[in-house]
Amino acid sequence: MKHLKVADLMTDEVVSVVPGTAFKDVAKLLAQYDISGVPVLDDEDRVVGVVSQTDLLAHTVSGSHPAEQSSTVAGPPSAGGVMSAPAVAVHAEETVADAARLMTRRGIERLPVVDVEDRLVGIVTRRDLLRTFLRPDSEIRRRVSDEVLTEVLGVPPGDIDVHVVDGIVTLYGHVERRSQLPALLSLVEQLDGVVAVASRVTARTDDTATQADHARHAMPW
Repeated sequence: MKHLKVADLMTDEVVSVVPGTAFKDVAKLLAQYDISGVPVLDDEDRVVGVVSQTDLLAHTVSGSHPAEQSSTVAGPPSAGGVMSAPAVAVHAEETVADAARLMTRRGIERLPVVDVEDRLVGIVTRRDLLRTFLRPDSEIRRRVSDEVLTEVLGVPPGDIDVHVVDGIVTLYGHVERRSQLPALLSLVEQLDGVVAVASRVTARTDDTATQADHARHAMPW
């Protein structure tokens, strides 16, 4: 089955900066384009860090306390001085599910997308990922019937009825073997756009008991 890739959802026109971009210029870009962060690129377009609104605010707060300021007059702050590094990025060929898990785990709103040489090729946001759950019910139903039931599990047409409402898939019918039931649920749950799965599917034969017997007889005691 084909899973949606990050490359299918990303925006390839990316606002980016270099380490020497002035602090104020970064802030202007975030406001101008109404974005929460920008990737910082080196001379070969590789992502070396990310400057977010949080990074800018943290620098502003830390720099507002006289006791924390050095007596030495430093130059104006730049992207390289306030960025979060190393950058959290995702490869274009990774699945949307992988990108969503990474965003959730790291608590971030956007991910730079890189190619096999770690060069910037796009950006993907939480909003982009949410689009996967806006897939038409008719498309989800077709993929369950064609890809999961027919191509992967080999279930004859008509053995299982598929109903999809607002991304919730309900299955009615039967399969030949009980061992197929866990695979059926797992495969349908992994389809892009599926919110939940309710199964009313039964099995004609219980082959799990036979498999357990074979396993016991194969033990050396």
